[in-house]
Amino acid sequence: MREARSGRLLGKWLVSGPPILYLLLFFAIPALIMVLASFRTPGDFGGLAPLIDEAGKPDLNVDSYARFFTESVYAQIFVKSFVYAIATTLICLASPKKHRDLLLLLVILPFWSNFLIRVYAWMIVLGPQAALARAVNGMLGWFGAEPVSLLFSSFAVLVCLVYVHLPFMVLPLYANLEKHDQALLDAAQDLGANAWQRFWRITFPLSLPGVYAGAALVFIPALGIFAIPDILGGPDDSLIGNVIKQQFLETRDWPFGSVLSIVLTVAALAVAGLAAWVGAHSTRREASGA
Repeated sequence: MREARSGRLLGKWLVSGPPILYLLLFFAIPALIMVLASFRTPGDFGGLAPLIDEAGKPDLNVDSYARFFTESVYAQIFVKSFVYAIATTLICLASPKKHRDLLLLLVILPFWSNFLIRVYAWMIVLGPQAALARAVNGMLGWFGAEPVSLLFSSFAVLVCLVYVHLPFMVLPLYANLEKHDQALLDAAQDLGANAWQRFWRITFPLSLPGVYAGAALVFIPALGIFAIPDILGGPDDSLIGNVIKQQFLETRDWPFGSVLSIVLTVAALAVAGLAAWVGAHSTRREASGA
């Protein structure tokens, strides 16, 4: 009996041990280091000042947090990052179902190339001499409007954000929709429901788990991304990820960069927790028939 119990315990550790170790090494410990760094003072030449100052006291303060909460520019950047992430999520969610298999293949194909190569390719697509820019400015010229630059703009950032994150919305939705029972739609049609009613009464409620999963997979990475605004955005298109990168690599203010990273992580976890709560609440409500 004791050997069987020890065998089950060993099996549990073999299954749960590697994920726990992975989270400990690559999430918990780095997060703890980031939290400790956020209470430190930046060094004279960047990085962190010595933990023990000349007076023998520990170098711990909340100056970086005070800077974040007193300078409104960082709150504005956070809001702009949320707007971009929400817009990216909603546009990815509104993808059509027609020609499903072909569209699914086209969605998966970009994974076969490097992320930066795909981003730089949009510089060619949106460039001033590209066919798209010429067509858009030609149409604007018909109405007497001034030509616009598609590259290095908010439009370019949003288009590339949608392009990069679209697979993370489509694949969970596709997996969810494949499990739906077609008989439910047939029964609704026999009862007189039109296509719009069948979608909102049957397809959409059943696809909510896929919607929540895809929204989380799109929103969280889009919230902290920095490469796309760096490459395709203009001077006013910096997001919170760009500011964090700047604090660590350019100004080398590691404590303030840690504060921004912590706030971003807390915001992402709060959104993920809210989405999980909404999903669980709607599932319980549907199960109870309310």
